[in-house]
Amino acid sequence: MRIVVISAGAVGGYFGARLALAGHEVAFVARGTHLAAMRAKGLSVKSAGRGDFAVAPVNAVETLAGAASADLVILAVKLWDTDGAIEAIRPVVGDDTVILTLQNGIESHEKLAAAFGHIRVWGGVAMISGFIERPGVLRHVGTLHKIQVGELDGRMTERVRAFGEACLAAGFEVEVSDRIVPLIWEKFIYLAALSGVNALARVAIGPMRDDPEVWSLYRDAVDEGTRLARARGIAVKPDVERAICDFVRTLPAEMKASMLIDLENGRRLELPWLSGAVVRGGRDLGVATPVHSVIFRALSPHARGRPPDAAAPLRA
Repeated sequence: MRIVVISAGAVGGYFGARLALAGHEVAFVARGTHLAAMRAKGLSVKSAGRGDFAVAPVNAVETLAGAASADLVILAVKLWDTDGAIEAIRPVVGDDTVILTLQNGIESHEKLAAAFGHIRVWGGVAMISGFIERPGVLRHVGTLHKIQVGELDGRMTERVRAFGEACLAAGFEVEVSDRIVPLIWEKFIYLAALSGVNALARVAIGPMRDDPEVWSLYRDAVDEGTRLARARGIAVKPDVERAICDFVRTLPAEMKASMLIDLENGRRLELPWLSGAVVRGGRDLGVATPVHSVIFRALSPHARGRPPDAAAPLRA
């Protein structure tokens, strides 16, 4: 397959590198020092749980202008970059191109479908923890490396089955699903709560689980997201709250949500699209969201990066 990955961070870089090693023609869109390092030395992944590997040389580009159409575009940018990424990938979206979003949140697949049509979009969920350790080098935390993917209308098509087989051949886990939209929401419920509570309490997952007060806060945040999903008519699993909490108990104690990592490094946060989305949805549908409201308000000074850059107030 001809695959374009935008961008080469912890999610897109990891899965794109696996697919490149499996023999697919992968182009990574990157920028700045990360792009320069990839062009000079390739893309390396450091993983204590799954083993180190590297792709060198690597096809790393800053723009897709003039590029040939892709079979698959993997969209893995931060949520604030979605609109820009939609414009950036237009040159490589042809009649048979499929776009797979592995972003957080609950809005990206809808934006992509509005821009390119539902037939060209797959919903996706990335289950992985990692970060850019330094330019050209990704750090994978733990052993989890899985994609959930599916057609937005729930059909089990040959093309999505073929992609699932390609993922397995590339050495990572995949679940091809006929209920990808509920899975996106289940990931959103888990992640919005995890990102918010990790960042608010300034602790990784282990300390969050071990402190009864912080763990109770997390469970309340999960409950708010679940009630919002059901109010929206999303068919999340009946026991989704228990399943999410059971899953979090299995995660490495040192693992941190990417929003806490961004906060610690003074970077922009996905807060408006996570807790902020819960607050907006709750307001529209009459669902109480006190925990996510506190998370959104308390972290809003940091949402655009390290203060005083974030002086202007946010609106949920």
